[in-house]
Amino acid sequence: MEIPHSQLTDEVLEAIIEEFITREGTDYGDCVLELADKVVQVKEQLSRGDVFLSFDPLTQSCQLYPKELRAELEELSATKAS
Repeated sequence: MEIPHSQLTDEVLEAIIEEFITREGTDYGDCVLELADKVVQVKEQLSRGDVFLSFDPLTQSCQLYPKELRAELEELSATKAS
C-alpha cells in the first residue's frame, strides 16, 4: 500500500527514512555521507517521484521503492487481494 509522503509529519517521515537508510548497517559507497545528508537525498527523491513509500501490513514495515516497481507492486497487491 503506497503512502503519500506529503501526508506524513516531518518527524515521522524522517524516522522512516532514517530507519530505511540504516537498515543494512554498513555503507560501502564511494563517498561518505552523513545520515542527515542521506535523509535530504531521499526526501528529494520522494519529491521528484523517483522513489515512493510503501507500507506492508503483513510485516508492519515501510519500504522505499524505485518508481519503476510501482506497477509491479500494485499488480502483486491486487493479486493478493483477490
